[in-house]
Parts: sequence; C-alpha cells; structure tokens
Amino acid sequence: MSSEEEKFKGYRPYFKAEPQPTDDPELKEITFMPSTIETIDMALNDWLTEDMSIFCTTNEGWRQVPLIWSMPERSFQVKDNKDLRSSKDVFTLPVISIERKSLIKDPSIKGVAWAHLPQYNDAKGGRIEVARTINPNKTGNFANATSERKFKQQNFPFKNKKVVYQTMSMPMPTYVVADYTLIIQTEFQQQMNEIFSPFIVATGQIDNFFIHRDGHRFEGFLKGDFSLDNNLSNLAEEERTFKTEINIRILGYLIGSGNNDERPKISIRENAVEVRIPRERVIFGDKKDFE
Repeated sequence: MSSEEEKFKGYRPYFKAEPQPTDDPELKEITFMPSTIETIDMALNDWLTEDMSIFCTTNEGWRQVPLIWSMPERSFQVKDNKDLRSSKDVFTLPVISIERKSLIKDPSIKGVAWAHLPQYNDAKGGRIEVARTINPNKTGNFANATSERKFKQQNFPFKNKKVVYQTMSMPMPTYVVADYTLIIQTEFQQQMNEIFSPFIVATGQIDNFFIHRDGHRFEGFLKGDFSLDNNLSNLAEEERTFKTEINIRILGYLIGSGNNDERPKISIRENAVEVRIPRERVIFGDKKDFE
C-alpha cells in the first residue's frame, strides 16, 4: 500500500447498496459513494499512476517514475519511503510531485446540472431522484388486506393499485474547479524527454481527459503552457537538475460535506398509498359496526 493510499485507508462510504440476488439480467446493482475533495484528488492520482504509468531510463534500467503527493516533510518522507533517497541521504531523481494549488467554486462553470435545486427541508434531505424500487413486503400487505376485505380470501388475484415505492434521492452536486501543479524533476535531459512527452500526446490535439474514482467521473484539462526550468547555465557547485511544471484543471463536484454533514448522502422515502381520517365514536355518537 502506497503512502497516499495509506492516507485515505480510513475513508468509508456513507451509503452502500447491498447486492441482492436476482435472475433478471436487465437489473444492475449500483453502489452510491460520496464525492468529496479526496475523491477528486485520488481520481487524479489513479489517472497518473495507472492510466499514464510514466517510465523512464535510469541507472537501474527502465523503471516507473515515483509519484509523490504534496511533498511531505523531510522527516516523514525519509521514514515513509526509503527508496526515494540514496545511501547518502540524497533525494533520488527522477520524481513527479503533485500539489493542489486552488479550489474554486464558480457558478458560471458547471457540469450537466445547471439549475440549483435546494434539498428538502427535513431530516433526510436529498433532491435528485436516482432510483426507485417496489417494496414487496408492504405492497403485499396492502394487497392481502384488500383481498381479505373484498373477496374474503388472501392472495386472491386482482389488480392492486396500492403499490408502495421506495425512492432514493441524493443532494444537488456542487461543482468546483481544482487546479493542480505537477512538477517533474530529473537529472538528465533524456529522462525529461521520456517523462514529458506522454503528457503532450496523451490527449491528442485536444486538451481534455476524464478521470474516475468510486463510480464518479470528472473532466480534466491540460494547460498548454508548460514551464521549463533548469540550472544548466549556473556553473556553481549545486547539482544539475531539469524541472518542468504542468498545470492541470479538474472540473469536479462535491456531494454533501463529508463527515460534517448531518443529513445522509442517500435519502430513501416511501409514497403514501392510502389516506385515512379517524373519527371519535364517543364524540359523534356512532354505534359500533358489530352492533
């Protein structure tokens, strides 16, 4: 387990649909996972480590370039991953570090849902309906009660109009724009060329790509202005390094406010199938039915 996965190992979903046995091939169980800031971060991390999977030529052969998230403190870094430093406690290059620079909530930049729909003003909340299913137990109880009253027999075949539906709803997504900076550091020009080239050709003639995490899909954009920096002209005693910055913008969305949210991420409601108004027999002087 990497250090970044170790950081998010305590991350738990707020709601998870339990798989139910079914023989219908058209039915599909969907797992609802919350979308937080960490979800967007880990989606980008998965795209860099799994989809891009950058390799380059090193003294030990063709090896994958390590990815470090938000360069940690040196004391933690030395203890957490000893492979990042040599026996002389010198940081081993090449390496790619990533940092989230900013998080912007811009109402003019949105995804599919443009209109603002506030949550229902109750303890459950929720607004957008995502699934609906029939509650077989309660629907069967209403059908048996009607069958017993009309036909003096339970499970008598007839058209039952009292169907209890369970509707699942989720809050309105809040769209945010996250800006990230990738810093590539190498010792040789050949390593920089091998690492830098995949980012240029990954999206082709366009600049957008998609990242995924926990069933969520976010759109990313690679900015075309790449910052190249090196110290080749410096004749001092410092070590020669090549440095390139790549700016990435992710259009993501947040569902809920994490552990600070008092309402559930998925709200389940049932519809009303019958309305009854009770009467007080003592007040109106009604006689009992059996008399």
